[in-house]
Amino acid sequence: MTTREEHGGLTRDHPWFAANEVLAFVLELVAIGALAWWGFTAPEGLAASLALGVGAPAAAVVLWGLFAAPRARFPVPLAGVLAVKTVVLGGGAAAVYGTGRPVAAAVLAVVLVANTGCAEYYRRR
Repeated sequence: MTTREEHGGLTRDHPWFAANEVLAFVLELVAIGALAWWGFTAPEGLAASLALGVGAPAAAVVLWGLFAAPRARFPVPLAGVLAVKTVVLGGGAAAVYGTGRPVAAAVLAVVLVANTGCAEYYRRR
């Protein structure tokens, strides 16, 4: 058995672990919201905006629930989970960029990568 010090002092019962998990959930919601925002602001017309505004976040939620959620319908290896997270969370950052906010998209992308890296590292311990 390993000690806390061997893991940099963080364990699953540490407050930073819980805070990172809460941040991960908030970031997931932000990504879904960004996809909806991007879709509803699409300049292709009302029908396309409605389809993208509802369809993009719905597809992301279904994909997440099937493969990346803690109680996913189809559990996949870590590489598969990270691929789904890249598509959904990266799609959220790309959606922010697509709405004309490149700085916000870059900040979101950096936070997403840092949070996901920390979360997966400590979840797998």
